[in-house]
Amino acid sequence: MLSIGEVADKSGTTTSALRYYEQIGLLAPPHRKNGKRVYDDEVLGRIDTIKLAQSAGFQIQEIKQLLDGFDSQVAPSERWRLMAMRKQDELEAKIQQMTRMKTILANSLDCNCLSWEECFQDNIKKN
Repeated sequence: MLSIGEVADKSGTTTSALRYYEQIGLLAPPHRKNGKRVYDDEVLGRIDTIKLAQSAGFQIQEIKQLLDGFDSQVAPSERWRLMAMRKQDELEAKIQQMTRMKTILANSLDCNCLSWEECFQDNIKKN
């Protein structure tokens, strides 16, 4: 069993974020011992999933759907498939944008332009 502080330290999350996740239903209310929150080790994996989904642009409702939106004994619903397909498209677009920006930054390292704007515009023309 882990205290809220230990979970925060191990997950790289603040205690206030953990309380918020609990409040909005991303984390189940933890057990209490002497009035203090105590968590099972399994909560760390769930928090990692929440943080990964957030960093990938998932909204709170989408994360809830991802984590708890369907019964593990039943194949994902059509609603889940549509969300997953939309998110895949969004992530692919982000990957393309980030790859393009990475290329622009890499090219700018060899640039002799006098300003970032000039360098950026030159790189956009190339890419």
